[in-house]
Amino acid sequence: MSIKFGTGGWRAIIGDGFTKANVQRLAAALAQKMKDEGVAGRGFLAGYDRRFLSKEAAHWAAEVMAGAGVPGMVVEREAPTPLIMFAVRYYDLSYGMAVTASHNPALYNGVKVFTKGGRDADEVVTGNIEEYIAALPDGEIPAVPYEEGVRTGQIQIIDPMNAYIDSVIRSVNMDAIRSRGLKVVLDPMYGVSKTALSTILITARCDVDVIHERRDALFGGRLPAPNSKTLIGLQSFVVENGCDIGIATDGDADRLGVIDDKGEFLHPNKILVLLYYYLLRYKGWHGAAVRNIATTHLLDAIAREFGETCYEVPVGFKHVSGKMIETGAVIGGESSGGLTVRGHIQGKDGIYAASLLVEMLATTGRRLSELYGEITDRYGTYEMVERGYRFSLEEKARINQLLMEDKLLPDFGAEIEKVSYADGCKVYFKNGGWMICRFSGTEPLLRVFCEMDAADRAAQMAARMERFLDLEGRNIE
Repeated sequence: MSIKFGTGGWRAIIGDGFTKANVQRLAAALAQKMKDEGVAGRGFLAGYDRRFLSKEAAHWAAEVMAGAGVPGMVVEREAPTPLIMFAVRYYDLSYGMAVTASHNPALYNGVKVFTKGGRDADEVVTGNIEEYIAALPDGEIPAVPYEEGVRTGQIQIIDPMNAYIDSVIRSVNMDAIRSRGLKVVLDPMYGVSKTALSTILITARCDVDVIHERRDALFGGRLPAPNSKTLIGLQSFVVENGCDIGIATDGDADRLGVIDDKGEFLHPNKILVLLYYYLLRYKGWHGAAVRNIATTHLLDAIAREFGETCYEVPVGFKHVSGKMIETGAVIGGESSGGLTVRGHIQGKDGIYAASLLVEMLATTGRRLSELYGEITDRYGTYEMVERGYRFSLEEKARINQLLMEDKLLPDFGAEIEKVSYADGCKVYFKNGGWMICRFSGTEPLLRVFCEMDAADRAAQMAARMERFLDLEGRNIE
């Protein structure tokens, strides 16, 4: 099976596409690319999460790098993806990788590649890596056994956890948090956020409980994605124990899910909105916001009131971080739960975002539900529905033909302002609502998002699109 990168790196089913041979091929291609660019001497970094074969795959990659004469560093502990991104920047490396499939089901694993500064590799870089993979000669790929590489110094074992934690602590108002004595419960979803996030919050004198903290390569039989369906246990804990906030992170801790003080799931759109509003109104920051095309337009309304701009980019956090660098934006994020803030790493970080949310509670002295109520009182209600549909190859071709080539649309019963085909098919309605249909870049799903001023109206619009695409009764989300 060939290696193809999507919006969140390369992901494949373990034992099918995700194999030792393919990991070695990817590492060999990247090693040659580094040599051709004259940056091989700077070295390479690999880290891994808790998924099945993640540690082994990071070792395979380091062995191939050593075999190609590229010095390697391995974060020899189960590590959050944002920590690995931080380490690429911290050690001033040109390339690094995290072995993870993020929030995908347990049967998947994969690789995220990072470039200088700890940024997600963009399409140009990943496309070039694919070309290098295709150009690899046949035959065995040279590799230095891991233990030998460590013994000879070709592979260096590192642990940047303390440096990463310290960087987050320096970025939040720890004194304000210490003064509140907040009660927080964490749900790492059997992933890798516990050490970093609990250390930060305990240092800030929070009362911290943790659930689902052990390693489980099957993620407790659940999808390791923090959403309203997977966080029932966290909701119960918050309500039963009177917690101020419940915080969950996905499998590699770059995405965030939140349960508020009332035990209600806080959609990632709301988290992004809360933090942008907090940074502008309460902290006095200035700057734009960046969101992808499937993220709430409430960010636009907030930006307008404060004389700022909200930029729209395609799906894929590399587009968000790139636009943030270009514009000096305050915050950037996605409705899937990933966000980052100016001054931190240039990628998604659920640990930092969680720490900033706790700071927000401490600084304002208000509950999450109260703060979001303040926002809706000022800007009105924005409600989103999401749908996900599996499809056959024939159905994918049919849907693509219908929407992207023939450019046909259902009768929505609402006036359309414009339609964009920059990334999927996005319809902007004159009343301010919108809908987008696009094929996921990380898993085999057609995703439909619709945002209107009321949840029932958004659901009605999504149902019209569902009927139009002949997908009735097949929503899996």
